[in-house]
Amino acid sequence: MKKIVECVPNISEGNDESVISKIVETVEKYPGIRLLNVDPGKATNRTVITFVGDAEIIVDAAFKLISKAKELIDMSKHFGEHPRMGAVDVCPLIPISGISMQETVELAHNLSKRVGNELSIPVYCYEYAAKEEKRKNLANCRSGEYEGLENKFNDKSWKPDYGPCVFNEEVKKSGATAISARDFLVAYNINLNTTSTRRANSVAFDLREAGRVKREGGKLTGKIINDKNGNPQRIPGYFKNLKGIGWYIDEYSIAQISYNITNINTTPLHEVFDKTCERARVRGMRVTGSELIGLVPKKVLIDAGKYFLTKQKRSNAIPESEIIHIAVKSLGLDELAPFDPKVRVIEYMIDKKNKDLSKKTLLDFAHMTSSESPAPGGGSISAYCGALGASLAVMVANLSAHKRGWDEQWESFSKIGEKGMKIQSKLIDLVDQDTDAFNSIMNAYSMPKNTEQEKKIRYNQIQIATKNAIKVPFEIMEISFESIEVIKKMAINGNPNSITDVGVAMHCVKAAINGGFLNVRINCNDLDDKDFTKGIIAEGKKIIAKTNSEEVKIFKIIDKILSN
Repeated sequence: MKKIVECVPNISEGNDESVISKIVETVEKYPGIRLLNVDPGKATNRTVITFVGDAEIIVDAAFKLISKAKELIDMSKHFGEHPRMGAVDVCPLIPISGISMQETVELAHNLSKRVGNELSIPVYCYEYAAKEEKRKNLANCRSGEYEGLENKFNDKSWKPDYGPCVFNEEVKKSGATAISARDFLVAYNINLNTTSTRRANSVAFDLREAGRVKREGGKLTGKIINDKNGNPQRIPGYFKNLKGIGWYIDEYSIAQISYNITNINTTPLHEVFDKTCERARVRGMRVTGSELIGLVPKKVLIDAGKYFLTKQKRSNAIPESEIIHIAVKSLGLDELAPFDPKVRVIEYMIDKKNKDLSKKTLLDFAHMTSSESPAPGGGSISAYCGALGASLAVMVANLSAHKRGWDEQWESFSKIGEKGMKIQSKLIDLVDQDTDAFNSIMNAYSMPKNTEQEKKIRYNQIQIATKNAIKVPFEIMEISFESIEVIKKMAINGNPNSITDVGVAMHCVKAAINGGFLNVRINCNDLDDKDFTKGIIAEGKKIIAKTNSEEVKIFKIIDKILSN
């Protein structure tokens, strides 16, 4: 799984389109980076830029943007309504998928170190990347703003985390930058069948972390109850990390509750939706739908889809497109306007390279395979065989989950089916990866070899590409073998009417494993690292032996059921 990170740098320029476009261009043209949004503000003289990419490249892309901003923006001449202290005022990194917050913190510190050391810009780390408690809050780090930096540097307790601690001519131009790792913020509105902002607010106050002010008698007209310091006491809402307020939308002639979810892990969107439905009903209202503002991580919709499927006691072992469809319909995300996941889900907005084969129709894939082109070849076909085997096993799990009289077992079948779906997804990715590995070898062989230096570079690239072309089919073997557990469980516990599908699944998986091993062996012949080839061939033989052993056990079960 790719590690996807979002980066949202705020630059201190919102009026000069030429400067903004030159800074944006550094990430817009960066290979593997997807620019999602550019939002300039004239009054604030500030532009918010949003882009995403793999964790391996996000730091370098952000560094290049900060470097260009330092070159083009002079903070000694800057003015604007928004608080700021540098050419790039803030640069948060947000984990989107496949990466933990701790890993994102490490990326933030890697970026901070480079910005401080290589660009000589003072850096303060905030939120999850903060090195001390008082620096978690951005407002503390930015206190005094640009104009107060010189005095701030004279205070030992506010020495920058990285970079210089002196207000020299270079820093006078660049200012300081705040870099962080933080959670993703989801802007989410829920529609009500009312025009009353007050009633919408009453539901929002039930849910939001800040809750509502405590009043005598629990009545809106009651006197506010203060604490011993004279501050109003509050009744907290149901959810942490949730902000909410009601408002009336002229465009739709309805009231909405506008929520900001600042931590999707502690406060899942689907739970906010369900609780809003509950509290609205108590007040005689009904939720009619909802809308997401901007983009959303795939996890939000996948979690929601699985939540509603589970409430219906339906298997979760279905393609993610169907899970997302259930989420969209259950949340009513398409009530006010069409909702297209392809342009609303962050991961889908990222350019997906190397997916040419898996996107083709069966007919086109077959015709391409039978052409005179050497790719796709046996490795890609092996991966696809394995994917088909896993798919058949999942089908049996789903049929078993919905079998009449087996209602109490649906959840266990759903869980094993979900494992099969993950295997299917990995193997479909490997269909393209194997062909890409072959093409990399061909590209390496086509490199120039006119000088000794060119020959050396060409040789190294051939060896690197060859080793990768061994690792990919070996991974096909490993992942395909994982599906045997699913197949075996379906042979033992699955719907007996589908037992022949279990058998075909096993044949497909065995073909994938044997085919993968053939590709491992032939590519090992061209690798000079014989210790590596010896080890991987030995491991491959172990997988073959275990596969043959499991096949015998599974077909004994199948033969017994067919005989009855």
